[in-house]
Amino acid sequence: MVTDLVNTNELTKIDPVFGQLSFDNHEQVVFCNDKDTGLRAIIGIHNTVLGPALGGTRMWNYSSEWEALNDVLRLSRGMTFKSAITGLNLGGGKAVILGDARTQKTPELMKRFGEFVHSLSGKYITAEDVGMETADMDLVRTVTPYVTGISEEKGGAGNPSPITAYGVFMGMKAAAKYAFGTELLEDRTVYVQGIGNVGEALVENLTNEGAKVFITDINSERLEYVRDKYNVNIYEGENLYSEEMDIYAPCALGATINDETIDQLKAKVIAGAANNQLANELKHGLLLRERGIVYAPDFLINAGGIINVYAELENYGKQEIVRKTENIYNTTLEILQNAETNDITTHQAAFEIAQSRIDARKTEK
Repeated sequence: MVTDLVNTNELTKIDPVFGQLSFDNHEQVVFCNDKDTGLRAIIGIHNTVLGPALGGTRMWNYSSEWEALNDVLRLSRGMTFKSAITGLNLGGGKAVILGDARTQKTPELMKRFGEFVHSLSGKYITAEDVGMETADMDLVRTVTPYVTGISEEKGGAGNPSPITAYGVFMGMKAAAKYAFGTELLEDRTVYVQGIGNVGEALVENLTNEGAKVFITDINSERLEYVRDKYNVNIYEGENLYSEEMDIYAPCALGATINDETIDQLKAKVIAGAANNQLANELKHGLLLRERGIVYAPDFLINAGGIINVYAELENYGKQEIVRKTENIYNTTLEILQNAETNDITTHQAAFEIAQSRIDARKTEK
């Protein structure tokens, strides 16, 4: 019998893709493997109704292939709604490369990944994400045109991180306006969790406005660098979530709003750059609403990056990038007010606007 040859403990995961909770009618999932370069990657294409699936490539040292698959499915789905709610003619996609970006990323690996992207003939367009830099996108560009976020010297829009952070800053100011009656962040206590490229740029925006900023990250050297550069505070405690604060800004990995943290949160506003901040969109969105915590939907306020790279496809300049990113403020206020009027969560209010745009395009077709 077949079962004699298989470890029955492994039979619990019988549907490696379609059975994942994060699978949401994805159009395509591509597994990429190259022995010579050590490349192991997954490309998730969620939806292409509005246009080609655009989304960054993340290189992360995942604990398992299951974790990587779940991440790419959640991230690619989020990109669909990010583009839709921002009014961009793009679908949702994402890629993850399994490995340590500091020690395992090589030019050969990046070029081989670019070849896999190219094999999709433009259905997926890649860009920069966690563990990636503009120089990596320049390398990918040598083997495929289906990449954005390349350096300005090579005709691209450059590093999207500052614009991503600016969009988060705009969304945060809108949420502050809704929660506190003023958008001014001077003297507001803000905890920024994760100070990569986007987190650092957000810290710069916050300190320029006079906010009291606390930072936390797994990289101690990075913490000291950002602390000294912007004269902010490193959080030295054991449980960030239980601290008194005005605004919590998650800017690292997702799912930090979960069963363990949500009851401890004392923040009045959640507004950060991380994707998929709610571990469970429905359950935790409702709990935040019940507790009176204003949540600025992540896929809306972190859309500055995709606005930046979309400029390469549509050939508009910095002025239009900034204008579109600043409009995140207005959209955030509209969604927060809409959620209150209709007695729904802010995530649901944002999701419904994005989904309605996708549905309308389906009808046109």
